[in-house]
Amino acid sequence: MKKTRKWISAMHFLLLAGVVNAQDGNAGINEATQQVRGYFQSGTGLMYAIGAIVGLIGAVKVFNKWNNGEPDTGKVAAAWFGSCVFLVVVATVLQSFFGV
Repeated sequence: MKKTRKWISAMHFLLLAGVVNAQDGNAGINEATQQVRGYFQSGTGLMYAIGAIVGLIGAVKVFNKWNNGEPDTGKVAAAWFGSCVFLVVVATVLQSFFGV
């Protein structure tokens, strides 16, 4: 009988502790939204930086192919340029789509 009372008392204590530590759902969602908005600006800047690095690497590769007279220089230039444009457009579109 004493074991049952101790067990029930322990369960009541755990339930009470869970209720006391609970927070408002709206407050948690608003805090998460603010954190994501803060990370979004950093992520957009990172995508622009990656686009710039990819552009520089692509420019060097295209220049080397052009100097060597390789016939597929146009395809390679279009691919590298397209990847840079894609990164910049995606960052800009996401930024305007989410209104950040």
